[in-house]
Amino acid sequence: MSRVCYFTGKRTRTGQTICRRGKAKYLGGVGRKITGITKRKFKPNIQKVRAVIDGKVCRVRVSAKAIRMGLVEKPVKRNWKSASA
Repeated sequence: MSRVCYFTGKRTRTGQTICRRGKAKYLGGVGRKITGITKRKFKPNIQKVRAVIDGKVCRVRVSAKAIRMGLVEKPVKRNWKSASA
C-alpha cells in the first residue's frame, strides 16, 4: 500500500539536501559554497487507525495532522463482558 493519507491526500514528496562548506562572509570568510546536492524524501507521518466511515468501522491510513485536526471519527468503545462471568 502506498503512503497516502485517506483524508488529506498527503503523500511522499521529493526534495534535496544541500551540503555546504566554507566560512560565512559575516564571520570573515569568503562565503559558503555548495559542494553537493542529494535527492531525499519527505515522508508524511501516516498511522493506521480504526475510523467510522459511512457508518462502518474500518481501518484507514491517516496522517497525524488529520487526527489532530479532528477529521477522524473514532468508533465508540465496546463494553463487552463474556457470558460465563
